[in-house]
Amino acid sequence: MFLGTYTPKLDDKGRLTLPAKFRDALAGGLMVTKGQDHSLAVYPRAEFEKLARRASQASRSNPEARAFLRNLAAATDEQHPDSQGRITLSADHRRYANLSKDCVVIGSVDYLEIWDSAAWQEYQQTHEENFSAATDEALHDII
Repeated sequence: MFLGTYTPKLDDKGRLTLPAKFRDALAGGLMVTKGQDHSLAVYPRAEFEKLARRASQASRSNPEARAFLRNLAAATDEQHPDSQGRITLSADHRRYANLSKDCVVIGSVDYLEIWDSAAWQEYQQTHEENFSAATDEALHDII
């Protein structure tokens, strides 16, 4: 399970060091793709394969399903952490997430999100006051 908030630095070569506690779970490979709110989503390979299989079961005659699958596949990059636990983020991914040197990696239970530090702070400030209401609404049928 991926939990917590970490603040690694992005180096000049576009490499980001993954939090040590997640490296074993990602050692078999990982998939980096464009996430929500201009963040990047990092999935263990097996978890991404489940997501891709579910997405590919949607009707190909549905234009939204086709667009989602097309964008998911085109925006995804397979990575294997190096011996120091670093992954190289593509220039396209760095641009999409507006990544500067200061990044934030957050655990999102079954995947990680990579944010630019300033964007993450802004997101938190914008959504903090609505957290309780959002919790009630999002989890109404679960809890």
